[in-house]
Amino acid sequence: MTTTVSSKGQIVLPAELRMQDDIEPGQEFEVQRIDRGEYRLVRRKPPANDGVVDWLLACPEKDFFTPIESESTDTL
Repeated sequence: MTTTVSSKGQIVLPAELRMQDDIEPGQEFEVQRIDRGEYRLVRRKPPANDGVVDWLLACPEKDFFTPIESESTDTL
């Protein structure tokens, strides 16, 4: 497959590749330079629970989930 760099420096991944790998708009990639003219795209993994709070808040049952103030567990 081939693609073209736009005047803004953007590269479009062909639809076939996006469908095969479940690539959605907004997903982030790291670009690694392997050698002159050779590059690698690596999809960055979102945090494990990314979007879970939004999903719970969108629950159709009123007051199913109520966010609470709490301290970070990162320092444990």
